Amino acid sequence: MSAVTLPSPAKLNLFLHINGRRDDGYHDLQTLFQLLDYGDSLTFEPNLSGKISLSPSIDGVAADDNLIIRAARLLKQKTGCNQGCAIRLDKRIPMGGGLGGGSSNAATVLVGLNSLWQCGLTVQELAEMGRELGADVPIFVQGNSAFAEGVGDVLTAFDIPQQWYLVITPNVQIATAEIFSHPQLTRNSPPIKIRALSGEQYRNDCQSVVEKRYPAVKQALDWMADYNNPLMTGTGASVFCCFATQTEAQRALDLVPKQWSAFIARGENRSSLHQQLGKIFTGASPSG
Repeated sequence: MSAVTLPSPAKLNLFLHINGRRDDGYHDLQTLFQLLDYGDSLTFEPNLSGKISLSPSIDGVAADDNLIIRAARLLKQKTGCNQGCAIRLDKRIPMGGGLGGGSSNAATVLVGLNSLWQCGLTVQELAEMGRELGADVPIFVQGNSAFAEGVGDVLTAFDIPQQWYLVITPNVQIATAEIFSHPQLTRNSPPIKIRALSGEQYRNDCQSVVEKRYPAVKQALDWMADYNNPLMTGTGASVFCCFATQTEAQRALDLVPKQWSAFIARGENRSSLHQQLGKIFTGASPSG
């Protein structure tokens, strides 16, 4: 098959509540994942070499640690597939921003190569595989905006009213482990029921810790305060606020100070990855 280019969308956490710390050191949490129509793209050129290659390389990330390479190798290992692929990454999602770039890349590899190599795995099987790579990978594999519990991997598809989002990323990168291990992190938010979700409840329990440790994040949030209710996504550093229309979001984007990178995006309840796969291959994207 000739080269195929597939999207690797970003996500936002519209809220992030931490309900407690588990015995294994991870945290129980609840969050609402909003997929976006903005992200990276990956171009796949399948071959018969049995080898996986990636270009360009990502500065500071060894090939064996790269989630793209790891995802492709894991799929080969689990299925016994002897094919290879040259993968090219067009990177747009800021690294270390809490927008799910690495996890989304891994999911696009799993879902895309499953189809290109004709491995025949279901979405659920791919999501289980994705869990081995990271807690956020399943949301991108399943391809629906969702309410999430557990460590963020117990997913219930959830339709979110369509909105536009302004996303700002200050020039800092934040390690998730640093924030989740911080002694001042809120870890006792009471669980909420999915049927009782309300925007008035939305907050990010990681935000106060990040604001104290990274003043640039607080500055961005303060700047956005004139536009709706800004929040941080994940453990940062990206922050966002929502708008009813693209015109309003664009107007705010035009005023963002130049020291920050920023973009606007529309929320999508169905991932652009699965939408695109359905167009490339006759019939639907992989069934669950």
